[in-house]
Amino acid sequence: MGNWIAALVVIAMLPNIAIIFYERGFSKRMAIPHLIPWTLLVGIIMFARPETSGIYNIFLWVLFAVDFIALAFDYPDAFKWWKGQREVAGRT
Repeated sequence: MGNWIAALVVIAMLPNIAIIFYERGFSKRMAIPHLIPWTLLVGIIMFARPETSGIYNIFLWVLFAVDFIALAFDYPDAFKWWKGQREVAGRT
């Protein structure tokens, strides 16, 4: 499961590099690559997590909390982007 967890984390973050360069800044579009991989990751950690203990168990719970909170922002941001809010932060 460790490989899947690591892969889902990276898969959700890598596309944002291209988005930042393309848009020359941060926008709500950056939420879109997180939706599927991090939703799967939160589901795996919550429902299909292997029995663990010690540091790895703590790591998984921290990862769950961070991704869950991130998704609480990402879903509304992605929806706003799809509805037309496509401005880049810091530009007027």
